[in-house]
Amino acid sequence: MLNEYPSAVVFGCAGLALSDEEKEFFSRVNPLGFILFSRNIATPEQLKTLIQSLRETVEREDVVFLIDQEGGRVSRLKPPYWLKYPPARTFGDKYRIDPEDGVQAAYETARLIGRDLCELGFNVDCAPVLDVPVEGSIDTILGDRTFSLDPELNGPLGKIICDGLLAEGVLPVVKHMPGHGRAVVDSHLELPKVSTDLETLKKTDFVPFKFLADAPWGMTAHVLYTAIDAHKPASLSNKVIQDIIRDEIGFKGFLICDDLSMKALSGSLSDLAAEALTAGCDAVLHCNGKMDEMELVASGVEPLSPRAMERFVRGQEMVKAVVEQTTAFDYDAAKSRLSKTA
Repeated sequence: MLNEYPSAVVFGCAGLALSDEEKEFFSRVNPLGFILFSRNIATPEQLKTLIQSLRETVEREDVVFLIDQEGGRVSRLKPPYWLKYPPARTFGDKYRIDPEDGVQAAYETARLIGRDLCELGFNVDCAPVLDVPVEGSIDTILGDRTFSLDPELNGPLGKIICDGLLAEGVLPVVKHMPGHGRAVVDSHLELPKVSTDLETLKKTDFVPFKFLADAPWGMTAHVLYTAIDAHKPASLSNKVIQDIIRDEIGFKGFLICDDLSMKALSGSLSDLAAEALTAGCDAVLHCNGKMDEMELVASGVEPLSPRAMERFVRGQEMVKAVVEQTTAFDYDAAKSRLSKTA
C-alpha cells in the first residue's frame, strides 16, 4: 500500500523547460509535487507548458503545484502578464482604519490571485504569512509580508486570505510554524535562535496559527526555539512539531518543512530530509532545482505515510467542498478596486 503513495517531497526545477535528465528523475522519484520560481516563468503559455510537462512526468491526478504568490515583494507572477498585488501589511493597515475595507481588500486580492494560479495550473499557494514580527526582528525578510504586529489580527486576516484562495480551488499554506517573527537573522543564510520563554510564545507567536489550526496546509520555520528544543530547529524537531504545532496549536493540516537548501540547516541533504520526516513533517521541500542536491534529498525520503496521506486527502476534499459552495464573484470590480491599492 505504501509504495502506491508519492514520495514525501516537493521539488523545484532548473529553468523554463524540463531537461531529459529532469524528466527521468521526476518520473523515477514520483514526488508529491513541484514548486516554481521566477527562474521558471517567462510567459503564461510557457508556464502552462512547463506545468503540463511536469504533470506528465508523474502521471498522477493529485500532483500539486506550489508557488509563493503572497503579493508585494514575494510575487513570482509579475506584470505585464499578471496583476501587481499589494503585500499583506496593506490589509492590516486598512483594517485598522476601516475593518470592513481591510477584509474586503484581503478577500478580493486572494480571489484574484487564486484565479491567476488556477488558470495556470497551480493548486497550492505558499501564503499567508501569519508570523508576528517583534521589535528588533529581521524586517528585511518579514516586514510587510506580515499583516501586522498584532497576533490577534494576523489570524483573522490570514483566514480571509485562505478563504479567498480556497474559493478559487487553491490550497493556502499558513507559514512559518510555529512563528518566525522573532528571528533576528535571515534563515536563508543562517539559523535564527529564539530564546523567548514558552508562555510568551503561547500568548503571541502561536496565536495566529491557533486561529487557523484547521487550515489545509502549513509550513514549518527553520528557527531554533531554545525554550522548546535547544538542539534542533523546528523543521527537524519532534518536540516542536508534535508538542507545539500538533498539540499546543492543534494544527490538523498537512505539514511541509521550509526549503531544505536554506543555509539555516546544516548536514547531508539526505539526512536532513529523513530527519524532517521522522520529526513529524508530512513532506519536505527542496527548491533550487539542482540535480545533485535533488538526488540526495530523494535518497532520504520515503513515500507519504498513511497519516500524511490522510491529511493530504483532507486538504483536497476541503478545497473541493469550498469551490462547490462558492457564489458568483465580480472579478472586474475587484480588479478596479485593486488598481487603487497595489
